Amino acid sequence: MTIPACPKCQSEYTYADGELLICPECSYEWKEGEVATEQAEQVVDAHGQVLQDGDSVTVIKDLKVKGSSLVVKVGTKVKGIRLLADASDGHNIDCKINGIGAMKLKSEFVKKA
Repeated sequence: MTIPACPKCQSEYTYADGELLICPECSYEWKEGEVATEQAEQVVDAHGQVLQDGDSVTVIKDLKVKGSSLVVKVGTKVKGIRLLADASDGHNIDCKINGIGAMKLKSEFVKKA
């Protein structure tokens, strides 16, 4: 049996204790099956930082607004984001942008501010 690296700190020194897998470096404990669902629920920005409701983010790429001639410019700061659970189209952030209004963004085009 191959023991996977720690999902929190990526340490390779993890070990099994009964049903649990344990990381001695960061003290994180998990079961083999629950890590995939826990990681799937997390929304990360373009640099891998975990985003949460209420965070502020900065846009890292010019984004055209579908159906209009507006563009969200690089460096636009968006405050008070809301994460969406059912992001089937990849747009997992709901927000309001000054001058544009309510819209959805993909987390791969933002960084945590």
